[in-house]
Parts: sequence; structure tokens; C-alpha cells
Amino acid sequence: MIFVNVASQGPTSFHLIQISSFVNSTWIQYHGSGWLDGLQIHGWNSVADTAIFLKPWSKGNFSDVEISDLVELFRVYTFAFIREMRAHVHEFQLEYPFEIQGIAGCELHSGGAILSFLRGALGGLDFVSFRNSSCVPAPEGGSRAQLVCALLRPYGDIFHIVKKLLYETCPRFLLGVLEAGKADLQRQVKPEAWLSSGPSPGPGRLLLVCHVSGFYPKPVWVMWMRGEQEQQGTQRSDIMPNGDGTWYLQATLDVAAGEAAGLACRVKHSSLGGQDLVLYWGGWHQCFLELLSLSVMMILVVAVLVVLAAHDC
Repeated sequence: MIFVNVASQGPTSFHLIQISSFVNSTWIQYHGSGWLDGLQIHGWNSVADTAIFLKPWSKGNFSDVEISDLVELFRVYTFAFIREMRAHVHEFQLEYPFEIQGIAGCELHSGGAILSFLRGALGGLDFVSFRNSSCVPAPEGGSRAQLVCALLRPYGDIFHIVKKLLYETCPRFLLGVLEAGKADLQRQVKPEAWLSSGPSPGPGRLLLVCHVSGFYPKPVWVMWMRGEQEQQGTQRSDIMPNGDGTWYLQATLDVAAGEAAGLACRVKHSSLGGQDLVLYWGGWHQCFLELLSLSVMMILVVAVLVVLAAHDC
């Protein structure tokens, strides 16, 4: 969810994501990124071992010196994390290949409260988290997670740094980024929508497709309706990015051909000011599709006749 108004849109978070794939003892792939809710604003160049700032305001209100110190801290952390994991693979009861995911950040709630978090996962399952300056094993992690937390317990200096980053640095950075990127983050672009039919799901059935494109910010609600009744068979695709920074989505509905009349696609988006976008299936749209199909058929027939005539000549 992109920040628009904390009171009306709910929590807004800044978080870092780390994905480390340990293929074998010498081949490790590391990916790092920074996100403001669903918007990526930082990357990590694993070759140059440095941060990538994807927006003009990605540094928030931090000085160049503060940013440089943070980048250096993460560079040292990345190197140390990979080194320690490789050195303690057997002690942590791990076997190659394995993948570790981590997420750390803070979340701004309505009223101004900011909550911080750090969680680690192994192979996609919760493994450990950071709470009250301590490593907490997740139930899914079993005895292995308990072992890791026990082995980390003596490293008090590291926990002190983590606590400072989570509870002091992150909240200040989140507020600074929201302020620095306000103009971009509060941008509102209205969606465009159109209807089409997809490949037939079967004899006597239609696949109705509602395309919604060009909207910003990302949160959007799209549903096929009959009157005020939501059609629970509506299938929504993932929200995909357009090249201009806006978003695209499509919603489909599989119906019997005789039941398509009277259906409509309804779109809700913050840019519409409470005036939903509603597109009705049938009427001129259905006639247009039928004419289009007829036109395509006529073009194909003419093309075949031209080819046959040319062959006879």
C-alpha cells in the first residue's frame, strides 16, 4: 500500500528484505532491497557491494554522511552474515542448498505510533524474530531455531546495534522518506477500464475480462457485479507495473453465455473520489464485439479469395 493518508489508508511501513541463497560452500547469491509498503525504493548491488537509490527522495532527510555510514554498516553485515553462515553450517544443522530470508523495518500506524520488527525465515518458513532485544525462536523453526538463538545469545553488542537501528534509526528514516517523497507518494492517477472476452472456457460459456490500467497508487478494488451483488467467481490477476510507474490489473468471470447480460465490472480507487467506475457487459459493448468478430471474419474471407485469385492468375 502506498502512503497517501495514514489516518485513512492504515499502516505504512519501511522495510528491508534480504534473500540469501547458499547453493554450496562457495556459491552464495545475495539479494537486498528496501521498500515503502509495495514500492521498492532501494536495491543492493551485490557486485559493487553498495546500495542503489531508486527514487530522488530515497535517502529521506538523512545526510550524505549518515547514508554513507548506514551503507557501510550493511556492507559489513552482509560480509559477516555470509561468512558466519558458511562457518557454522553444520553447527546450525543446515545442509546445502538452503535459503534464508529476512525482513526488518518499522510501521507507522494512525495516531503516530511506530512499531518495529525483524523476522527471519528458513526455506520460506518462520524461523526466528527479534523481540525485547532478544532472539525468539519461531514454533515452525523447531529445535534448530532454538539452537540458533542460543548460539546468538552471547552477542550482546550485535543485539544493541540491531535495537538502535530498529527503534531509533528506522522510525526517523521512515518519517523522513514520507516527507521527502510526499509529492510523489500522494500522486493520484485515475484508472482506465475496458471490457473484452477471453478464450472460451467451454461450450456455451463466456470468459468476461475487465481490464483496469494506468492507476496510482497501487491499492485498487475490482469486482464483477450483478446489481449490488458481488460475483464470487471473480478472479483477479496480480497487480502488475506499467512502464510509467502506474499499475495494471484484470478481473475475469466465467459465466454461461445466457447469463452475461446485466453483469458489470465495478472499480474503486482513491483517485475516483468515491465515484466508482462501472462498465456494463452487453448493449453496445456486446454489439461491438459481435461486429468486430464479423469484420475479422469478412477480412479473412476476402484475404483467402485474393490469394486464390492471385494463384489462378
